[in-house]
Amino acid sequence: MTFSKKLTAAVTALAAVLSSAVSCSGDKKVGQADPTAETTTLTEKGTSGSSKKAAPSEDMNITWLSDFDLNPVNGSGRSTALALFEDVYGGKINYINAQYKDRFDVLDSKLAAGEGIDMFPYDTDVFPQGVLSERFDPLDPYYDDMGMSDGLWDEMSDVIRSFEYKGQHYVVPYALSEPFLLTYSRKLMQSEGIDDPYTLYKAGSWNWDTFMQIVDKFRANQPDAPRYGINGWFGEAALCSAGAAVVTYDGTSFANNINDPKLEKAENFMHDIAAKGLYDKTWKGNFPTDLNTLFYAMNDWALAESNRLNPEADLMVVPFPKAPDADKYYGSCKFNARMLVKGSTKGAAVATYIKCERLAATDGKIRAAAKDAAIAQGITAEQFDAIQEYLSPVNITPFFDYSYGMGEKMYSAGNYNYETRGVINNINSVLLDGGPVDSWEALRGAMSGIIDGEINNYN
Repeated sequence: MTFSKKLTAAVTALAAVLSSAVSCSGDKKVGQADPTAETTTLTEKGTSGSSKKAAPSEDMNITWLSDFDLNPVNGSGRSTALALFEDVYGGKINYINAQYKDRFDVLDSKLAAGEGIDMFPYDTDVFPQGVLSERFDPLDPYYDDMGMSDGLWDEMSDVIRSFEYKGQHYVVPYALSEPFLLTYSRKLMQSEGIDDPYTLYKAGSWNWDTFMQIVDKFRANQPDAPRYGINGWFGEAALCSAGAAVVTYDGTSFANNINDPKLEKAENFMHDIAAKGLYDKTWKGNFPTDLNTLFYAMNDWALAESNRLNPEADLMVVPFPKAPDADKYYGSCKFNARMLVKGSTKGAAVATYIKCERLAATDGKIRAAAKDAAIAQGITAEQFDAIQEYLSPVNITPFFDYSYGMGEKMYSAGNYNYETRGVINNINSVLLDGGPVDSWEALRGAMSGIIDGEINNYN
């Protein structure tokens, strides 16, 4: 038996255990298995026909610095990726805790002291800022360890290329998650005589124009009622749907792209929604129960609670509509990745762990187990399947903009003051929420100089 076949067998066996575990317990987290059951099912690396776990390997012993532990916490089971890494490769993850706000300071102090840190979580602050700060190494030398030529990463190839910097790849997303969605009630749509947005999406006709037609009709059906077209957080998704980045990169230098006509169209689209009084900016943590709002915009974390609070509404989800002249759908989501820390001697081990994450994200039986767990937590099977469809880069192109990773002057999500928050936060929200400027021309003029100044720091 070849090692690739044994690894496939190991994943299959683990998936069977995971499926059993999550179907028996509704409170297990998606992707976590029974830690006592799975250890007997994985095939040892290099031992044909053996059911023993691989012996611990110092070469596969890596140190992870983060604000969260990849090892089981408070009685939780091992993740699928960790089980593969430990049982098939003899790996081990040593955890060093750092508070989120202090994580870069802690990393810098460890690096300065010569302490071996191997792996670090990816988030928007990491790239390009962290890479240009000499905190990370490229993963390209370890592509063989990641199985990059085995077909495992084919679906993610364009996503990986979007993170290229000077011909190398510091960020290699193994999966996508937390897509921005629009939740709506099919029952409400039917009662109002409105086309089903999911049907429009499947027909390739779900765009800004059809969105406005729908919300305008909803308002017109009861013009004297307090009706809204949309509530929630969607400025980022609206901007991404245009398919144009605020900051571009040509392989050599960064450039300010704020004058792109596609961005102007997205901003004017948001301005029109607000100007017509179609946007309810009141914070809500779920799809509104009063049925006076047609769409609720949020990541998928709010869907189970929305279902629970609206049991008769027949809720469904769609991606944010595309620009009418766009060649495809562009979506906003989270990129799941791990970074190789500068100077680590465990590059092959980090790459192997990332491969385990990719295996866990793509195996069919493990996905089926995740679906069972999601249903147990309150997501319908139809909703789960739709979300997986939207998370496939084949269907929705995940949009990446370098500006999100260029520091607080460009992106500071926790700051809600126009004068002090990041450029991207203002571009995403000012024309929706209202502020000191009330047109794209004025906002663009106020932000462009800041963008130029920050780009100069990187170029």
